[in-house]
Amino acid sequence: MATRNGANGTAAPAGAVAVKKKAKVAQTHAGLVRQARRINRELAEVYPYAHPELDFENPFQLLIATVLSAQTTDLRVNQTTPALFALYPTPEAMAAAKPEELEEILRPTGFFRAKTRAVLGLSAALRDDFGGEVPGRIEDLVKLPGVGRKTANVVLGNAFGVPGITVDTHFGRLSRRFGWTTSEDPDQIERDVAGLFPKSDWTMLSHRVIFHGRRICHARKPACGACPIAPLCPSYGEGEMDPEKAKKLLKYEKGGAPGQRLKPPPDYPGQPAPPLAAS
Repeated sequence: MATRNGANGTAAPAGAVAVKKKAKVAQTHAGLVRQARRINRELAEVYPYAHPELDFENPFQLLIATVLSAQTTDLRVNQTTPALFALYPTPEAMAAAKPEELEEILRPTGFFRAKTRAVLGLSAALRDDFGGEVPGRIEDLVKLPGVGRKTANVVLGNAFGVPGITVDTHFGRLSRRFGWTTSEDPDQIERDVAGLFPKSDWTMLSHRVIFHGRRICHARKPACGACPIAPLCPSYGEGEMDPEKAKKLLKYEKGGAPGQRLKPPPDYPGQPAPPLAAS
């Protein structure tokens, strides 16, 4: 197989990204906008199947699942919610649930007592204040117990088609690595990134960036040597630059492993995740 010199001087397989480590430089706002939008276009090519990684069938299920996803993986939530929604399919049913029974179901997601209180509280609020329906406005969603802007934007963007930027840990980390923001504050990150993209891009941008953060641009050791957008990244070189070593860091379908959804979209190229009993 043909080879070429990689960014670290070693032989890299043909087709691998060869990029020199580059210093971060200041740029104009217009330049930042161009760079950011080009990264988004490239991510759209890499992840044409990007989607919310929580299983849901309606806005109520997505709202509950998103609240449960705090401090755990979407996979663990997806493995837990089938039993939850089978017993409590509506806000009215969940608001009437016995706390100890909910705690036992939610135990695998961690922090299950706090999550039980949040789920009971928001279900009661939906029943009492919104006629048992999930509201479609961020002003109303953030009034619900346990619901902040991140959760509200997930629900609006994916259940109601209202554009929103979802700032989770992955999105925040990559936004800083890409130079889109310097902030650690989720609300400020949302404002900074919103100023770089048209509103119509916000929801899918969130999915693509989060997909990239989970699969390639990891927190502790990003797989720089296997990153298809390395030529555009001002933080290239922070992670593993050797292509073969970087390939071993890839996760989910990029690494040949199942994704996080038990019921992924039809165009998802990886394997469905296993249910809780099989994991």
